[in-house]
Formats: sequence, structure tokens, C-alpha cells
Amino acid sequence: MSAPASRTVLVTGGAGYIGSHAVLALDAVGYKVVVIDDLSTGFRWAVPAHIPFYEGDIADRALIDRIVAEQRPEAIMHFAGSIVVPESVANPLKYYHNNTAKSRDLIDAAVAHGIGCFVFSSTAAVYGEPDVVPIAETARPEPINPYGRSKLMTEWMLRDTAAAHPFRYVALRYFNVAGADPDCRTGQSTAGATHLLKIAAEVIAGRRDGIKVFGTDYPTPDGTAIRDYIHVSDLARAHVRALDYLFADGAPLVANCGYGRGFSVTEVLDAVEAACGASVNRHLAGRRAGDPPALIADNDLVRTQLKWEPLYDDLSLIIEHAIAWEKALASRSA
Repeated sequence: MSAPASRTVLVTGGAGYIGSHAVLALDAVGYKVVVIDDLSTGFRWAVPAHIPFYEGDIADRALIDRIVAEQRPEAIMHFAGSIVVPESVANPLKYYHNNTAKSRDLIDAAVAHGIGCFVFSSTAAVYGEPDVVPIAETARPEPINPYGRSKLMTEWMLRDTAAAHPFRYVALRYFNVAGADPDCRTGQSTAGATHLLKIAAEVIAGRRDGIKVFGTDYPTPDGTAIRDYIHVSDLARAHVRALDYLFADGAPLVANCGYGRGFSVTEVLDAVEAACGASVNRHLAGRRAGDPPALIADNDLVRTQLKWEPLYDDLSLIIEHAIAWEKALASRSA
């Protein structure tokens, strides 16, 4: 679906990993995109030069007011926030500040300016340790870490705001995001990233000497945690579909973003080694705080309500793109 030329969307965190892919996807179908990012984990080069860019904090109301006055966005796509589960356990107040309090400020600005469409970057961490897998959106949210709780509180704020104002939203609950832009325009670039495939790619590229496997005693077939890995470009396209849905007067919606099947940590690392013909040096370690045994999406809603279909639903392809990006990033840094 092509976006009307008059539609402008403000993307927060648009210089980060997932946000920069969403910017490319929005731009490709004709949306006018504006980006705000404080560059704490993002990169200015990840945003195409023709897209208006503002460096700053989403809680800076004067800056948001200026962006709205200058660019007139009709929607907000909100990626800005902190995402590392173990860090959220060690420093919960950082997550309640960055993910919850600042989102509240952004939602308040949206209401004040009459911006009635909002797409939110949520997470499967809101489910905690679910009783039934795959997980449907009807499952009771019971997050087991501050990261998940900080995102769930933002979902609640969106729900309550939609009940009180002319305001509609889509909250997309991500499962494990992996891979990179197939054309190597952007990818996961933050130093010290904790994504499994990112770390494995860095090991293959010689940027790390090994990878820690956190937990080998989970109640899973091989004892390692199982996750549903979704290609970042497919996830970006789900955001475009969410925006199309809202502009077509879609009702508030919460939807899972995953492929509906899981791979264990061992299976992923075995696949990386098979694809690259090289060994990934594994260091076995204990479980990390806040990590559930298995998270797999029931993705029926995103398919039926947002008319989304994945293009890259293949673990070997996700690995190929992650490795290609790591090589491109090494060349960029050389």
C-alpha cells in the first residue's frame, strides 16, 4: 500500500537498530518521515540524508513542540527507550524513567498537539513466563523484569489515553529481533549489544573471542532458552502496516510480532556455525535474571488485522544478513 504524500510520521529512536529499519520502510512506500534521536545508542549515518533529523530527548517538550510546528506530523512511531533485560534488573529506575516516564511525556505531547495515531514498540517481555506457548495476545501479562513492566505500563497509558481522547494506537509486541537490512544500509551497530545473533556475528568477524550461553538447564529439549526470531526488516514492515491501519481508522490494537516458531540458543549457534563454516566459541554460564525458558508468538492478529506477511522467515537468511552487516560495519569502522 502506498502512503498518501501528505502523511508525515515522527519516528522516535529512528537512528537506532529497529527504528532505522522502520525509517527505510516508511520512506520506501512514500510516507514523509521525521526522526528524533538522542544518539545514545543510535547513529546519525543510519538515517538517510534527505530525512529531517533532530538530535534530542523525547522528554524535551520544547523540542517536540518545535518539531511539530515545523514538520506537522500526523502520527508518531515510538522506538526510543532502553532494551537490555539484565540491565533493567540491575537498574530498574533507569527503565521506568526512559521507557515509562518519557513515554508518558511523549503521549501527552501527542494529545496536546492533536496527533491521533501512535505506533508503539512493545515487547514479548510483557508476558513473563507464559503457561501456554505459542503466546496469544489474550494471555495475561505478567512480566518478570523491569524492562517488561516498563513497556506494559506504557501500553496501559496508551489504552487509557485512547479511552479519554480522540487517539488510536497499535502496540506491537516484539519477539526476538535479528538480522539486518538485506541491502546493508543499516543493522545492529551498538557496541556491547546483547542480541544473540549480533554477538555470534561479532565472533565470526573476529570482534569477540566467544559467546556466553546463559542457562543450560531450562525445561527445553536441549536445556537452552527458546526464542522466536523475527527478521528486523519484516518487523519494520509490520510497523508500516500498523500505520496504514491507523490511517484507515483502525481501532486500538495490540499485536504480537514473531514467526510462530522457536529456536533454542544451541540451535541458533549450530546454524551460525553451519552457515559460516567456522566455530563459535561457547562459554556456558548460569541463567540470567529475568529470562523465561521459551517465548514463541501466536501471530494470527498481525497477519489478519494488519494484513502482514513476512518476507524473510528463514533462520539461515536472517543469519546471512546479520553476518553481511557485520562485515559492512567492519569496513565502515576501518
